[in-house]
Amino acid sequence: MYFTEEHEAFRQSFKEFLQKEVSPYIDKWEKEGTVERFIWKKFGEMGYFGLNQPEEYGGLNLDLFYTVIFLEELQKINSGGFAANMWAHAYLAMTHLNKEGDDRIKREYLTPSIDGEKIGCLCISEPFGGSDVAGMRTTAIKDGDTYVINGSKTFITNGVYSDYLVVAAKTNPEDKHKGMSIFVVDRDTPGISSTKLDKLGWRASDTAEIAFDNVVIPAENLMGEEGKGFPYIMQHFALERLVMGVNAHARAEYALDYVVQYMSEREAFGKTLDKFQALRHKVAEMASRIDMCKEYNYSITKRLNDGNYVVKEASMSKLLSTKMADEVIYDALQLLGGYGYMEEYPLARLLRDSRLGPIGGGTSEILKEIIAKMVIDKKEYKPAT
Repeated sequence: MYFTEEHEAFRQSFKEFLQKEVSPYIDKWEKEGTVERFIWKKFGEMGYFGLNQPEEYGGLNLDLFYTVIFLEELQKINSGGFAANMWAHAYLAMTHLNKEGDDRIKREYLTPSIDGEKIGCLCISEPFGGSDVAGMRTTAIKDGDTYVINGSKTFITNGVYSDYLVVAAKTNPEDKHKGMSIFVVDRDTPGISSTKLDKLGWRASDTAEIAFDNVVIPAENLMGEEGKGFPYIMQHFALERLVMGVNAHARAEYALDYVVQYMSEREAFGKTLDKFQALRHKVAEMASRIDMCKEYNYSITKRLNDGNYVVKEASMSKLLSTKMADEVIYDALQLLGGYGYMEEYPLARLLRDSRLGPIGGGTSEILKEIIAKMVIDKKEYKPAT
């Protein structure tokens, strides 16, 4: 219904690419907390960063089901941190460049991002409030033909090693919703400093707190219209939440596939684990929950690809899919017994990495309130005009 032969050929080639070019380095990158630059260039050369980007700037302009495949296969090499580096660059930072950047910005930042020459990060969350976007404190005050940025951001994926930053800041601090704007900022601009954060999971990802101390940027680095930053951010949240929903069903599926294989080989009391009814029924329940989320996520992908505004559905996807993934992976680890707790088996890392799902990109608590506003209060979120 959703995937053509071309899609499946892409899946196979991307899977082979990951096994050959990425998997051999994952344990090294997990230990070092750094993904080496060469792999970005290889992703760029293969066109993986340009799947949904315009051909004019070097992209392939493919439908969103190529993105779904990209996300699903990244989850199956068992490094949430590596996967996050890739999709945060391609679907957070680059989405703003494509949608709000002018031609100059696209040529200077989007094209080299597609090529893997430049790495981007998106800076929205702050130390004093992540989900409360409207309560942002970082400012960008106009001064002649420049803006001066002051403030701080935190939990920023690619926050240490990126070449540019897509930054949300208040251009009119008095106006809660209409006073926010979006900028692209070069990493080497004086006044920017990054501090790497030590995390429970996503160990391969360089997550940072970033400080802006009188950072002066050209006024032409404003993206879109001044004051429209809040609706820009909100309309892209639908894609970000769907990305995290797809990630969730994919990593849960990876955990299930692994545990089914393990159960077919592991013996106890004279028979393999997959012959014990209690364990078989647990697997049946896990598989059913994964399939329900996956099918829902595919249907939202189709609607988003068709141009529909799916903020409610994407919020539901992230809320339920990330909860499901945590619970399925928890059960999968249990099915491995003592080996599930060992680092040389994949479930320990998978459990840690998965736990970020209900937190990052809008906590489950915030998503419930957003969904409640739409369902109970009949609130309508509209795209930026």
